[in-house]
Amino acid sequence: MENCVLLPQNHQLLSSMTILRSQNTEGKDFIDAFAKVAAQLMARVECQQVTTPTGGTYQGVRQAKQVCGISILRAGASLEDALRTAYNGPLSFGKLLIQRDEKTSLPVHLYTKFPTSISNAYVLILEPMLATGGSVSKAIELVLEQRVPEERIIVVNLIASASAVSLVSERFPKLMLVTAAVDKDLNSKRYIDPGLGDFGDRFYGT
Repeated sequence: MENCVLLPQNHQLLSSMTILRSQNTEGKDFIDAFAKVAAQLMARVECQQVTTPTGGTYQGVRQAKQVCGISILRAGASLEDALRTAYNGPLSFGKLLIQRDEKTSLPVHLYTKFPTSISNAYVLILEPMLATGGSVSKAIELVLEQRVPEERIIVVNLIASASAVSLVSERFPKLMLVTAAVDKDLNSKRYIDPGLGDFGDRFYGT
């Protein structure tokens, strides 16, 4: 799982994650805590390590000329504001609607709207909860079909299950997955455990 980047588990992050995970957190408190974590995720996405002529390494900032955020609806759209705030260069957005078939448990692609310039951009796939990895894997396949090199794809995620991280990392070893937390697995209802429940319902108040 070398292509999975876990945010530093410092006091600032853990404080926000505790608020997000608590069943007692509602409304604005949930949204505000998420905004703080989302800002940290976007800051980490901008980091890039390069090799200098001496053979040493330097941790700097990614020089992306063009960035495209692809939201997996509906929860993925919650990360768009953080991306807008973090990146000042040319920025575009696309949408994907992918749902899980209740009979087969396979991802079903229902809707796509990609910018025409996507093939020239660094593509950030925005998905807060990575449970099975099926929807994100389908999204990656759709982006690759647009001739985006795998090494220019970054999955931005709040919480992932360990099994989903393994699946995505093994299938797509050249992309980068940035996450705030990796939880042990899924419960009987297919939610990430311990997770935080249904992110979309809690973020949008539905």
